[in-house]
Amino acid sequence: MAIKATIHKAQIQFSDLDRNVYGEHAVTLARHPSETDERLLIRLLAFALNAPTHRDEAAMEFAKDMWEPDEPSLWQKDPTGRITHWIEVGQPDEKRLSRTSARVDRISVFSFSSSTPIWWQGMEPRITRLRNLTVWQVPADQSQALAALAQRMMRLQVTVQDSTIWVDDGARSVEVAPKRLWGPAEP
Repeated sequence: MAIKATIHKAQIQFSDLDRNVYGEHAVTLARHPSETDERLLIRLLAFALNAPTHRDEAAMEFAKDMWEPDEPSLWQKDPTGRITHWIEVGQPDEKRLSRTSARVDRISVFSFSSSTPIWWQGMEPRITRLRNLTVWQVPADQSQALAALAQRMMRLQVTVQDSTIWVDDGARSVEVAPKRLWGPAEP
C-alpha cells in the first residue's frame, strides 16, 4: 500500500513594503511522502512571494510536481488555461527549463540546497539565453531555519522590506535573503 500525502494548511498574512502589496491567503498543501519540511516551506515561500497582487489576476496554484513529472511546484494560468507563470523548487535540468520557457510567459526557480552553487555553475552557461527565466538561491542555512516553522496547521506572517524577507509564526522569526542568480529582479 502506497504512503499517502500529508495535508498541511497555512494562513499567510503577507506584507511587501517594497512594492506596497498586502494580502491574506489560506492555502492547503499536499506534502509528498518524500518531501522534506525544508522543501515544503520553500514552496510556501514561493507562493507568498508570487501570489497575485490584484483581484483580476489569476490565482497562483500548487501543482503536482512530485506526483506528475510534467507539472511544476506552482503555476499561474490565465482564464483560457494557458500557463503564464511556472515555478520550480529545487534544481531542474536544462531540458526541462528550455522546454518550459518556450511555453510560458515567466519561469522562476527557487533553489535552496547547499549544492546550489555547483548546480548553477553547470547550468548557467546553458540557460542564460532564456530571457523569461529568473533563478533564486535561498541560502541553505536560511531554508533549514524555515523548515523549523513547518507544522500541519501554520499561521505565518511574511514581510518583505528592503529585499529581505521575514517569516514569523508568532513564536519564531526567520530572516530570508534570496540571492538572484539570473533574470529580472522579481518576485
